[in-house]
Amino acid sequence: MFERLPTAPTSQELIDRAFRRSKKAGKGAKAPKREETMLMTAGNIIAGDLEKLVRKYPSFERIPPFYWELTEAVVGVDDMRIHLSKVSWASKEVKNLTQEHLKKIKKTKDRSPIRRAAFGRIASVVRSIDSDLVFLNEARKQLRKMPSVDPELLTIVVAGYPNVGKSSFLVAVTGARPEIADYPFTTKGIEVGHFIRDHKKYQVVDTPGLLDRPFSQRNDIELQAIAALRHLKGVLLYILDPSEHCGFSQDVQLALLDDVKRWIQLPVFVVANKVDLGRYDGADATMSTLTGDGVAEVLERLVELLDEAEFVSEE
Repeated sequence: MFERLPTAPTSQELIDRAFRRSKKAGKGAKAPKREETMLMTAGNIIAGDLEKLVRKYPSFERIPPFYWELTEAVVGVDDMRIHLSKVSWASKEVKNLTQEHLKKIKKTKDRSPIRRAAFGRIASVVRSIDSDLVFLNEARKQLRKMPSVDPELLTIVVAGYPNVGKSSFLVAVTGARPEIADYPFTTKGIEVGHFIRDHKKYQVVDTPGLLDRPFSQRNDIELQAIAALRHLKGVLLYILDPSEHCGFSQDVQLALLDDVKRWIQLPVFVVANKVDLGRYDGADATMSTLTGDGVAEVLERLVELLDEAEFVSEE
């Protein structure tokens, strides 16, 4: 979604590049047209670069709700719109100043002072959006870290306390080490894996740092990121460790399950893992990711739920 966002130059970088190119273009022009050529070159470079920068950003009215929520969590959608609108304004203002001074240049023989005045006003406009350019560059760094989660794919979102077997399950069903990336709203890398069943692709997402501790301990950014998960098509797999070898009591794990059910508006499928070491009779299914027992059956049930979710979403 945001992988190809361009680097935003600072205002001074933009001014220096445009005026340097302008000077070079002026040397190649004949005397009567020199000042006009320099002004057109500088104005077109600056206005064009700013316009291109704005166009590279997606329309926040049309991006998938999943990514809208994540953008809101990380940088703020309204803030993005404000800064982009200021850059867009500057592009138009530079165009207007360029045309205004080109008309003046054509009406006089003493053209150098008019071109210098134009350069001064253009530079002033560009410097006025320096903070907006800085914001966009910082936002780009954060947005490019966004998860490579496809909101159109049927998804198993994995939740549960650390060390309950989430990563082991993900590796077992995807058949390979998942993609791990550091995202701006987690303390650890979110893991994303895929598997194919009957020629249909599914994705599995584990969210360490989000769905593995009480929601009362969350900051606003984390809660917003959690809210984004409700826009995925799929099912939430909650893994329990009834043996309590994970370091958390069964009661604490069940309390987190209640939290997750309140926050995530997805069908919830509860699986007790490590059943060779302990039991919990309230689970929808049991398995052992250590021995592999029950893993295939759990995946079959999850695929059935995913296909049901897809059918409901299409009605």
